Amino acid sequence: MLVLFGTLALLLVIGLPVALALAGASLLFLLLESSIPPVVVLHRMINGVDSFTLLAVPFFILAGSLMNHAGITDRIFAFAKSLVGWMRGGLGHVNIGASVLFAGMSGAAVADAGGLGMIEIKAMKEGGYDADFAVGVTAASSTIGPLIPPSLPLVVYGVVSSTSIGQLFAAGLVPGLIMAIALMLMVSWYAYVRGYGRDSSFAWVVLWHTFKRAFLSLLTPIIIVGGILAGLFTPTEAAIAACAYALFLGVFVYRTLNFRKIRAISMDTIETTAIVLLIVAAASIFSWILTTSRVTETVAELILGHTQNVVLVLLLINILLLIVGFFMEPVAAITILTPVLLPLVVELGVDPVHFGIMMVLNLMLGLLTPPVGMVLYVLARVADIKFESAASATAPFLIPLGIVLLLITYVPALSMWLPTLLYR
Repeated sequence: MLVLFGTLALLLVIGLPVALALAGASLLFLLLESSIPPVVVLHRMINGVDSFTLLAVPFFILAGSLMNHAGITDRIFAFAKSLVGWMRGGLGHVNIGASVLFAGMSGAAVADAGGLGMIEIKAMKEGGYDADFAVGVTAASSTIGPLIPPSLPLVVYGVVSSTSIGQLFAAGLVPGLIMAIALMLMVSWYAYVRGYGRDSSFAWVVLWHTFKRAFLSLLTPIIIVGGILAGLFTPTEAAIAACAYALFLGVFVYRTLNFRKIRAISMDTIETTAIVLLIVAAASIFSWILTTSRVTETVAELILGHTQNVVLVLLLINILLLIVGFFMEPVAAITILTPVLLPLVVELGVDPVHFGIMMVLNLMLGLLTPPVGMVLYVLARVADIKFESAASATAPFLIPLGIVLLLITYVPALSMWLPTLLYR
């Protein structure tokens, strides 16, 4: 185990990609463990991605990209502005509202930041808002996406933990809305302290007009989530339906997509999907080694040997996940840590669905913190500021998100109410 984790740490420190570091550490372990042939690495990696459910990953990525390039983000932003732009700090609230709406299409924080981020930050700067506030609220609101269905991290967690994707999607909706409310309260505080005013007056006519323009776009999450909950299709089939609908809107309704754009979007999707699935494949052999070497049982015995207090154990797990999130991409962290931590929390009576929401929210905070902080890198480039400035601008928004994390952790009903109502 020292060789396994030591090699992984060394390869990550010298800058090797996460997937190669995981596969390399696993291969070295198997070479030293003469009883297991190295060809097991290939078998386990193939088995790790040989899943019908994982087919949802490329299709959700494709659907988000199609929506992004079809001009749908502009329509969503306009509708959100007419809906909440009349509040003090209006564009900050619009930023959050647009992220909630776009979350039902992209399922990824980085897609939200890259897609809506450019529109939101540009509008807020032109509206007289400080650059640090614009970047901070945009970064924080992008973390809502992976909780409100559809969600790529929840799909990966569901595959690794053999948990119902439908129940995970249902469980993420209420926590995602709570995150939005917490961030809107933070925006209201900023507006009071810095004297931000209202960006528009409320008008039913404008609201109705922008709603009509965005109506077909807003049907996307209804098609995805409604279809899954109604039993019309699986999460994978829902992702395919979302792609077909996005193509229909972009090509025939809005006429904003042509063959050249679709080809470029497809190539980007292939690249992103390859990266995600390579991480999943490499992490699957790593987690298999941890399981077969009884590391998962050892960790559970070590922790439970000191305390069986659920409150304390969940606090320790939260701290561990936050630290891991600082240094590791969420998909890799989920595939590595789920086999280790899930047996422990299940033994303490924690529902796997509840734990999945807790884990994903934890790791989303890692996207807002150095040194990995993918959302910060994206927004620093979009806003044309230094990475350090983006990190410091986002730091205050970690306070409401941290409070929501504690609420989700210790009040399971917030996550479990909807899946219990719909599935159990």
